[in-house]
Amino acid sequence: MTSVLLLLTPDPSMPAVAGDLRNAGFTLAGEGECANLVRDALRAQPDVVLCWQPRPDDAFLEAVGTLQAQQSVPLLVFTQDAGAEPMRRALAAGVHGWVVQGYAPNRLRPLVQLAQAREAHERALRGQVAELERKLEERKLLDQAKGVLMRARRVDEQEAFALLRSAAMHGNLRVGQVSRQVIDAARAADAINRAGQQRMLSQRLVKLYALVCHRSEAPSALALVRASVARVEENLQALDKELSPATFGDLLAAARSGWQALRAPLEAAPRAQALAAVDALAEDVLRQADALVLALESSGLATTVRIVNVAGRQRMLSQRAAKLALLAAQPGADAGAADALAATVGEFEEGLRSLAEAPLSTPEIRERLDRGRQGWEALRLALPQAGTAPGRAKLAAASEALLEDFDQLTDAYQHSIQVLMG
Repeated sequence: MTSVLLLLTPDPSMPAVAGDLRNAGFTLAGEGECANLVRDALRAQPDVVLCWQPRPDDAFLEAVGTLQAQQSVPLLVFTQDAGAEPMRRALAAGVHGWVVQGYAPNRLRPLVQLAQAREAHERALRGQVAELERKLEERKLLDQAKGVLMRARRVDEQEAFALLRSAAMHGNLRVGQVSRQVIDAARAADAINRAGQQRMLSQRLVKLYALVCHRSEAPSALALVRASVARVEENLQALDKELSPATFGDLLAAARSGWQALRAPLEAAPRAQALAAVDALAEDVLRQADALVLALESSGLATTVRIVNVAGRQRMLSQRAAKLALLAAQPGADAGAADALAATVGEFEEGLRSLAEAPLSTPEIRERLDRGRQGWEALRLALPQAGTAPGRAKLAAASEALLEDFDQLTDAYQHSIQVLMG
């Protein structure tokens, strides 16, 4: 039997609605007042709610909207208000039967059934709209994911769709779900790559600053300083657009603040006496970028992007090794620079081993990794020569070549099918 929650507003002309409902074959799920519509309906869980509300007010119509937003239920209202505006607002709020001065016991059953039919019809329409919206959203995701694959792997649209469809079949997922995964992975990989570049650039700028102070490769080093400054700014702007302010805003603000502190001395004429201060500011930028990378890697945006961080960190270590070699070669240099250089060399070689053992590999990645090993050997030979002008020239050339090798390798990981499609 259909259960009806009866809610009443005291009224001298109110009929014996409860008895009429029972006589019509309904069971009462409870009785109460219209003022408690939301609470009583959610508590009783009836099949239908019937309200006797002679003069519905704003509070009642707001309560109707609140109830229907939380749990759709057929709602039948008997009222004395013949106004068109209250009727329009009631239907918009979610009333399924609005009966004006028309109560009669013999009408209860068809009116209750009408309310049920209208609620079922509206629920079906909402389901159809939701399904259409889902399909439209999935279509948009599919187009975006195809674009990601087409740019990353240089394939045509048909091949990109085939990759997505195959992944969906293997994972027992909808193509739209796989498309979202690809988009999320691409964004996460790009953000990690850019944040990783900030680490590298903090060390590269100090290396270049030291070369200018030594008057080694000064013109080219100054040009690279300007290019590095522009690259830092570009990355910060891109990260501001890509990342959620609520999740990463504090880290981005710290990164921008640290960068502004470092940029100030870089815009002045390089001085050997300022090198230590510049290096200290760069270490702050490095720590802030590391914190952002760690947060991105642990954010759950994608589970396959760690390899991008490992490869990207090698770029930073290559520049850090060159920087530390230059600092250690200065007259009266602190012994800590030599110890830090030895530790950095060990970290770089450990990173090489991790990349070599990683399951993610393609012919392109293997070729670039071999080139990176060769570039590392060239830099290692140049590191002890940082105390001489010819040695610094070799170090500058080798560190920039190695940076290019690992930039390309990181890009290859970032755009690999395994990273993008899990």
